[in-house]
Amino acid sequence: MTEQTHEFQAEVAKLLDIVAHSLYSEKEIFLRELVSNASDACDRLRYAALTKPELIKEDPEFKVILSVDQKAKTLTITDNGIGMTEQEMIDNLGTIARSGTSRFSEELTGDSNKDINLIGQFGVGFYSSFMVADKVTVISRKAGEETATVWSSSGGGSFDIAEGTREGRGTTITLHMRKEAKEYLEPLRLRNIVKTYADHIALPVILKAEKEGDEDEVLNTASALWTRQKSEITAEQYTEFYHHVGQAFDSPWMTLHSKVEGRIEYTMLLFIPEQPPFDLFSPERKSKLKLYVKRVFITDDCEELIPAYLRFLRGVVDSEDLPLNVSREMLQNNPVLHKIRGGLVKKVIGEIEKKAKKDPESFASFWDNFGAVLKEGIYEDEDNGQRILKLAQFRSTKADNRTNLADYLERMKEGQDAIYYITGDEIDALKSSPQLEGFAAKGIEVLLLDDAVDNFWLSRISEYEGKSFKSVTRGTAGLENVAEEKDPSAKLEPKAESAEMDSLIALFKQALEGKVKDVKESSRLTESPVCLVADDGDMDIHLEKVLKAHKQFGGAESMRILELNPTHSLIKKLAANAKASGTSEALEDAALLLLDQAHIVEGDPVSDPVAFSKRMADFMASGISA
Repeated sequence: MTEQTHEFQAEVAKLLDIVAHSLYSEKEIFLRELVSNASDACDRLRYAALTKPELIKEDPEFKVILSVDQKAKTLTITDNGIGMTEQEMIDNLGTIARSGTSRFSEELTGDSNKDINLIGQFGVGFYSSFMVADKVTVISRKAGEETATVWSSSGGGSFDIAEGTREGRGTTITLHMRKEAKEYLEPLRLRNIVKTYADHIALPVILKAEKEGDEDEVLNTASALWTRQKSEITAEQYTEFYHHVGQAFDSPWMTLHSKVEGRIEYTMLLFIPEQPPFDLFSPERKSKLKLYVKRVFITDDCEELIPAYLRFLRGVVDSEDLPLNVSREMLQNNPVLHKIRGGLVKKVIGEIEKKAKKDPESFASFWDNFGAVLKEGIYEDEDNGQRILKLAQFRSTKADNRTNLADYLERMKEGQDAIYYITGDEIDALKSSPQLEGFAAKGIEVLLLDDAVDNFWLSRISEYEGKSFKSVTRGTAGLENVAEEKDPSAKLEPKAESAEMDSLIALFKQALEGKVKDVKESSRLTESPVCLVADDGDMDIHLEKVLKAHKQFGGAESMRILELNPTHSLIKKLAANAKASGTSEALEDAALLLLDQAHIVEGDPVSDPVAFSKRMADFMASGISA
């Protein structure tokens, strides 16, 4: 095969430029990333060899070897793992082969010091080698195959691929070091880096002797971190293992390390990240926990190990009871795995509950990052949904920051018999919603729910501690039993006369026939002239929008109820005209205009922009005198 030149994927080219010119202070992390990748390659081959032992027959001892050539100014990282084919090298080294490619591109700020921190979040640590090297060469031979492939790049806009030779399986990465990175050719520096970042790697990381006759040196402890006693592990070692297993650069918000013994034995070493992973809201909702059996890596794609609403977890679960030759098909509905899953979920939620009580400020930060995902468990997990609901934090019209439901109940007004809420996409839009006016007047707290998941758990959970959940955009407001909070000496706006309102409502019903379900006098409006609400038996307004956006809504669009504010000056003037002169073209236009206005407030487009514009111009010209 002749040498072929390929262009980097656009996002990779941008990343390489950032890396090459970065002033990032901790350049040493390049070695952590490359050693970590080498360890993963060995883990994957160890698993493949369970069913194809011939793959490792000639070289059964897994290892990572570091070699320094002072004369050539190169550092080489070699593993005897699973290796890559030519196409895999193009896919893995020429593209960001992850679902978050477009998100990664969007996150780039142009500030090198900030952008370099995205490397770990997006699982592209290999490219960190260009922080210290002006040229990188990779030779890889897939286990079980005879041919090898050479990949090389100087970190510009392209890379070269050619046929190569390699004795045995695995991958060799050679870094041609920059002048300013010569420190990484010093054995002492390499020892310190490996001890700091890769001591937990469960296979030997060996520094090859520079002089013939000298002995090679194993630089790490080479035992699985999770098998050690907690008292033997430092906080720094936990953090570095989190960086390795989570492909992350931040620190863990929480570390959970425990061994469960009894009828089923397993060890868990789990981390909750400090920062949300880039793919947290990816539609696949995949877990990233690594499943081991007796220290042998099995898979990092096991849906049965942890529910999707805990997909932000990173770490390792090591079982003593699953068979070593377990397949992904065998993992489905496996009773042992089902019990491990139940134990993991209870442990994780229990520790989060403790943290919420012990350190509310830190828990608030966690909720900001992961609350929208954790709330998926309210309706997905019948066993633990109520526990998550008690933990849940919400913005509201009363709380300065967030509130939980227990605190909301304590602040409920006398005569209030429901937990009121409103759902939407933007907090600011929710706060200014006209449907809140009557509740604000009576000092009733309303939960402001701006996560899409809120619409779904509310469809399953109808009450909390005996108080029902009630949307302020559905049905009657139900404010009659709660006293006004306004100053009693304040002048109240008089309402339009009942007879006048009856005439206006009748006229509006006629003008809006087929466009609304009903027209009613409102008890929830105090400042706005009109608003739209859903009938008690109909779907919530925002839930219908969410379902439509996800193409999950079937059937005819729900018609809403138009509510009129009898204290608003415009409505009072229209009501007086309706009683005095009956139906008129101007009043019909007013009905249509006010309906369009109500839709605009809800974030909906007007049905006929041209007609709306004409009516508005005519109505303004008339001075609303008809």
